[in-house]
Amino acid sequence: MASGPDPARARRPEILMVMGVSGSGKSTVAARLAEHLGWAFVDGDSFHSPAHVAKMRAGHPLDDDDRAPWLAAIGTWIDTQLQKREPGVVVCSALRRAYRDALVRGRDAVRIVYLDGDRALIEQRLAARQGHFMPAALLDTQFAILEPPAPEENAIRVRIDAAPAAIVATIAARLDWERGPEQTRDPA
Repeated sequence: MASGPDPARARRPEILMVMGVSGSGKSTVAARLAEHLGWAFVDGDSFHSPAHVAKMRAGHPLDDDDRAPWLAAIGTWIDTQLQKREPGVVVCSALRRAYRDALVRGRDAVRIVYLDGDRALIEQRLAARQGHFMPAALLDTQFAILEPPAPEENAIRVRIDAAPAAIVATIAARLDWERGPEQTRDPA
C-alpha cells in the first residue's frame, strides 16, 4: 500500500478555515496566508450581526442560538466559493467541535488551521489590541469552551509564538508537503 498525501486532501479548490481563541492572530495570519496563496479572504467577524457585535462589546459571550446564523452565513460563503471553484481562507473561531462540524462536515475541500497559543501570550496580545469589539474579559469564556481539534479532524495545528510571516510559512509548507511536488502552486 502506497503512502503519501491523501488525494482527497490535495485536490482544489480548497477552503482553509483559520480557527482559535480571540487574540490568537487569526485575522492577521489568515489575511497573510490568503495573500501568500493568492486566494480569496474573508474574516468571519464580518458575518456577525450588529446586535451580536454589541452583545460581545458589552462583555457578554454569544450562546449557541446567537452563533447559529453566524455559522450558517460562513457556511454559505464557503459553499459559494466551492461552487465558483475558487479557493479561499476564512477566519472563524470555531472553538467547539460542533461549530467546526457545521462548517466542515460534508465539505471535503475545507481544511482547519488551528492557531494554538499559551494563555499568557494571548492575554498580552489582547491587552495591546485596540479597536476590536471582543473585550479581553471574554477570554475566560473562550478558553472554557475551547475544544482543540481532535486527530480525526486532520487540522493543521500551528503554535502562535512566532511572527505572522513565520506562521504563514509553516502553514504553506505543510500544505505543499501534503500535496506533494506535483500539486504545489507555481511560485512565479
